[in-house]
Amino acid sequence: MANEAEELLNYAREELKELQEQGCDTWELERQAAQIESSDEPNKLSKAQSLCEALAGLRPAPSFPYEEPSELEPIRSLRPEGPRHIAVPLSDAQLDDKTLGAWAGRIAGCMLGKPVEGWDYNRILDLLDACGLEGLDDYVPECPGMKLPDWAGPCLRGNITRALRDDDVDYTIIGLRILEEHGRSFQPEQVAQFWLSHLPYHQTYTAERVAYRNFINGFHPPESAAHRNPYREWIGAQIRADAFGYACPGRLEEAAGLAFKDASISHVKNGIYGEMWVAAMLAAAFVAPDADRALALSLTEIPSNCRLAEAINAVRSWREEDIPAREAIGRIIDQFGHYHGVHTINNAAIVAMALLWGGGDFTRTIGLAVEAGWDTDCNGATAGSVMGALVGADALPGHWVEPLGDRVETAVFGESALTISGLAERTRRIQKAE
Repeated sequence: MANEAEELLNYAREELKELQEQGCDTWELERQAAQIESSDEPNKLSKAQSLCEALAGLRPAPSFPYEEPSELEPIRSLRPEGPRHIAVPLSDAQLDDKTLGAWAGRIAGCMLGKPVEGWDYNRILDLLDACGLEGLDDYVPECPGMKLPDWAGPCLRGNITRALRDDDVDYTIIGLRILEEHGRSFQPEQVAQFWLSHLPYHQTYTAERVAYRNFINGFHPPESAAHRNPYREWIGAQIRADAFGYACPGRLEEAAGLAFKDASISHVKNGIYGEMWVAAMLAAAFVAPDADRALALSLTEIPSNCRLAEAINAVRSWREEDIPAREAIGRIIDQFGHYHGVHTINNAAIVAMALLWGGGDFTRTIGLAVEAGWDTDCNGATAGSVMGALVGADALPGHWVEPLGDRVETAVFGESALTISGLAERTRRIQKAE
């Protein structure tokens, strides 16, 4: 019973922080949590259970300045004006190139960020200094002066022979499979069932792991996203967006709607908006002239008065000031560093910064996305995906693509001997099945 009480109190600590970020007045429940933690009374478990029930009843204070629903129609009612659907003036050959570019760019960006996942900005600057680098213009090198994780060897420059398994790629494959098996009319419950039958539990993390457990315990979407899930606004849904954006070139509203259905099984509010935002940005990237325009268009598919839109718009305003990239990174850390390192909002700000300061250059863009720290493999993957869709596979520098050998590892059951080109071909079939 002592262990069960401690588990509930651990959850309560995480949940209190999440509720504070959502605008709830948590002072009284924080006080109660502190009293229970310091108590050795025999009824500690029952008090912890009562605390968790009280946490579930909190709602944002009337003074909270944001509008952040978790249902699709209210979300859409709060969007800015937008095109929703842009005609695609592209040939089949151009769509082939852009779709392959998006997949290859995502995987290259993920592999760049993988060895330094979770590192903060200063630690990555130390790595650059130790390696004598001005920035990340190639995969992370072996660096005798800086300790890298023991498992990172196959991710380092000169050692790469394939795309190693990573959840950022697993979920893109899962999104593709969902569309292949159920079409665009898939329902959230079908995504949940696919996870249970094709995704190993131990390869899920934070919000996805809680949602998976909730599925097993009989909670169906959207309840599976909210029940005792303090990670429900973290980055997990945002990294699952790409297949839905790839499936809808130029169709921003449709891409965001598909992403909503996927996100709703594990996330709420800004966690959902993160996936909708990336899906819309990728749909726009197939037809937009540059990253700035794709980014601007993507914001028309999420509520204009949410914390995610506020953060991305702040980054966009700094770009207009023409400050250096490193100053922009410093501002992101100062203003959004209070969020957890794998939260949606702070990492989305990094992706936006990388796209805007990348200047249309693939290498500089994914380099900035990773150099800024936090969830580096996710941010490198998302920035690389957008840039790949913008410029196409033919324009991607060979030193990013060739080491991958057109080989992709995954933990998704039923998928083996995967190639980047094969995944792109499957995606093109989905695009054509409108």
